[in-house]
Amino acid sequence: MLSPSTQLGINEVEAPRWVTLVSYSSMQHFFVYMLRCGDGSYYTGVTNDLEQRVAEHKAGLDKNAYTHQRRPIQLVFSQEFDSINEAIVWEKKLQGWSRKKKEALIEGDWERIRMLAKNKKNREKT
Repeated sequence: MLSPSTQLGINEVEAPRWVTLVSYSSMQHFFVYMLRCGDGSYYTGVTNDLEQRVAEHKAGLDKNAYTHQRRPIQLVFSQEFDSINEAIVWEKKLQGWSRKKKEALIEGDWERIRMLAKNKKNREKT
């Protein structure tokens, strides 16, 4: 099975200029994750410690965080990356997806994701 980044045609690409890239050990792994919040919305983020980050969201440590007032939260998707650059690009791409596309991803339905992407392209042409 192809990785999500390969399926979407993401190769090593430059992160947006506003992202500060840090040199990490080649043994470091990064995770793009998606949470379903108590109000039904989705939150997408990047971390190098998925278990700790989800626990922080659940604890509501940051009162200014998107998820603080939307608890309880549930981890519904995560994908591991070796590159922080690739993880950030994937996170930003997911943040721009429609709710239907995010739900197809959570269900692992790549065919529906492709169909939804194609339908959006067709709508933009009209």
